[in-house]
Amino acid sequence: MSMNALRTPDERFASLPGYPFSPNYLTPLSDQPALRMHVIDEAPTGPSNGRVALCLHGQPTWSYLYRRMIPGLQSAGFRVVAPDLFGFGKSDKPVDEQAYTFTFHRRSLLGLISAMNLQHITLICQDWGGLLGLTIPMEMPDRFSALLVMNTMLGTGDQPLAQGFLDWRAWNAKNPDLPVAALMKRAVPHLSEAEAQAYAAPFPDATFKSGVRRFPNLVPDRPDADGAALSRQAREWWSTAWSGPTAMAIGMTDPVLGAPVMRNLAQSIRGCPPAIELPNAGHFVQEWGEDVLAAALPLLDGRSTSGRAQAEADG
Repeated sequence: MSMNALRTPDERFASLPGYPFSPNYLTPLSDQPALRMHVIDEAPTGPSNGRVALCLHGQPTWSYLYRRMIPGLQSAGFRVVAPDLFGFGKSDKPVDEQAYTFTFHRRSLLGLISAMNLQHITLICQDWGGLLGLTIPMEMPDRFSALLVMNTMLGTGDQPLAQGFLDWRAWNAKNPDLPVAALMKRAVPHLSEAEAQAYAAPFPDATFKSGVRRFPNLVPDRPDADGAALSRQAREWWSTAWSGPTAMAIGMTDPVLGAPVMRNLAQSIRGCPPAIELPNAGHFVQEWGEDVLAAALPLLDGRSTSGRAQAEADG
């Protein structure tokens, strides 16, 4: 059965500040061929390093979040691929909140990687981009080479959720028409009004926000929740099988997924170096993206083999 979905009018995305990227669309779900996913796909501007930067956003953002990082990644030689999850950005937005599940989103990302035949991937992830994205390399380890992880977690369901997140989930539930622009201005003080409104562009009204409303309730909070077992498997994989270069950046003022959560995550990533700490950055670390890349790119310029292949080489 096909999903009833909304598609944000293109005029909502006209002349967004700092977002000159051409749109690309694909249908990554074979059982939902009418659902269209938007993805930025930008070639390197410097000599190619043969790698793909797969940039995954969270809630309530979209690929606009990566506009400060994309040029730096391109000049460093990366092809940059930044999808909008279903329900966000320029991608289609299923109306029924129950359509949004951990499995649905993860399957769409696996489908995207396969459909685009992405190889030599550096996973760059934050918020839900990490909750989902960190479960993917174990499924296709030969495609992944490096990791840059920012203010996120693994939803393993066997540890209590941070109080900051529980507070956010409760607030989100009380605000079904979440004021995206105002939220982003509060979280990122240096945003201009036009940039804040760009974050709100995908959502003409509350009917477009089913995915925004649903995401906080999808974080696995018990061992049998959707995605929890996969996340526990991923925790084991990252701690034992991963040997690619890793960088971790922490927005230190984040009250939800800040330093304590990230330091816990670091314990599960084999070979994770000391974190890049950004004292003035909050949850949306990509808005300090130039500073992140200045510190992270040297760490990511290591081995280019896949995580599994390198682990096997290491014995």
